[in-house]
Amino acid sequence: MGGVEKVMYDLLMGLAAEGVKCDMLCANGDKGSNVIEVAPDCKVVCTKTMVKKYATMISPQMIPTLRRIASQYDIIHVHHPDPMAALALWLSGYKGKVVLHWHSDIVKQKKLLSLYLPLQRWLIKRADLIVGTTPVYISASPHLAGVQNKCTYLPIGIDAVEPDPQKVQELRQRYEGKKIVFSLGRLVHYKGYRYLIDAAKYLNDDYVVLIGGAGALYDELQQQIDDNGLNSRVKLLGRVSDEDLPSYYGACDVYCLSSIMKTEAFAIVQIEAMSCGKPVVSCDIDGSGVPWVNSNGESGLVVETENGEALARAITSVTTDEDLYRRLSDGALLRFKQMFERKAMIKRCLEIYRTVLA
Repeated sequence: MGGVEKVMYDLLMGLAAEGVKCDMLCANGDKGSNVIEVAPDCKVVCTKTMVKKYATMISPQMIPTLRRIASQYDIIHVHHPDPMAALALWLSGYKGKVVLHWHSDIVKQKKLLSLYLPLQRWLIKRADLIVGTTPVYISASPHLAGVQNKCTYLPIGIDAVEPDPQKVQELRQRYEGKKIVFSLGRLVHYKGYRYLIDAAKYLNDDYVVLIGGAGALYDELQQQIDDNGLNSRVKLLGRVSDEDLPSYYGACDVYCLSSIMKTEAFAIVQIEAMSCGKPVVSCDIDGSGVPWVNSNGESGLVVETENGEALARAITSVTTDEDLYRRLSDGALLRFKQMFERKAMIKRCLEIYRTVLA
């Protein structure tokens, strides 16, 4: 569950397939502790979560667990932000190499950051190498300003999404005659869905905007749709199952990422859409890697944040200019293959490990 966890698991399985003996230690939500053998010489070690606070799993059992097993490893690869993992490492007595994977700054949880800052400073100093998901985010993070000499980047990689042609056809028939704009994510503030809904006011009846995902803002966003008479143009789909999700990528004409804050550091959904050859419309979030992932004029269009009209103009441009659409569609697929395939992420991660050990 979640983007960081998915990256961790994909790295685990990819490295194991390359013959690396590796394990993954993580908190287990509200479930108990257990060990899951996922491949030869490869397991997921789950520790029980006591409580979830400030979007952080508090799992005290992680501390003695890591202390017990830490000496088995040449490298401990820590994914940030995870204060519990940093605390466990600090108390583990581990003397080996540390790779710090900096997925994002702590942006929203100000109280958590104030408490965590001393430990975060220790973790940055302790790390032998700091890895970001994009060069933009690493260079823009104020917390990493003094350690750029030991920073590099490792783009997230995934296997290409493979839509079921029959399900794609069924979706196209459900919205027959419509240009489909798809977006996916939790219905929370930083995703900027209010601006995507606002964009629908500037689109004509040839378009339908499909927003997949659940979250706290569902009722508020539905009210916005109702108040503006946009029920025929915007549909809140709720949670889209893993089984059905590829069909939405395959059926849509364009993918729109309306996120407005640096909390959105990369957005895996962009590369999922690109793997299907879909142009992406996203926002120019200051300090985020989002506009680096979706290269403006190459894989899609990038517009200013918090501007529904700008989103609508970009969506209209992409879907009404056949030459532009073809160029961006081809560019999206090519950029995915060159930069964001899972096998490339695994290969680059191995190179990083060899560099650290050398």
